[in-house]
Amino acid sequence: MILALVLAILYFALIELLLIDASRELGEARRFRARIIALTLAENGAELAARQMITRASTTADAENAQGTMTGEMRKTSSLGVQPFTIIGTGESSGQQVSQSKVTLTGHIDGLRVTIEFAQHTHD
Repeated sequence: MILALVLAILYFALIELLLIDASRELGEARRFRARIIALTLAENGAELAARQMITRASTTADAENAQGTMTGEMRKTSSLGVQPFTIIGTGESSGQQVSQSKVTLTGHIDGLRVTIEFAQHTHD
């Protein structure tokens, strides 16, 4: 009878450890999802800002969907010849875990040819 009681206590302790581990993994999965969504939203914000980069000197754009919010800003530093540009896109995921990301693209436009020279992703 004592052996059965010890086995029952060990069994319930094992179940509790499994529940603790499962809740930790669920939290990690939510944080990972929030980070990936925020990165995607930041890139989408940059794309929104770049839509008319050939014809405009600067643009801003923002949008929101069920996954979160995105904003983008594009500015050129010259209007003649080769035109250097910077595009900044930001994204914030929604849900239980909120995450923010930013992407910065730098490059230049030569006529109708767009060249991205550097991309930097940051995550808060």
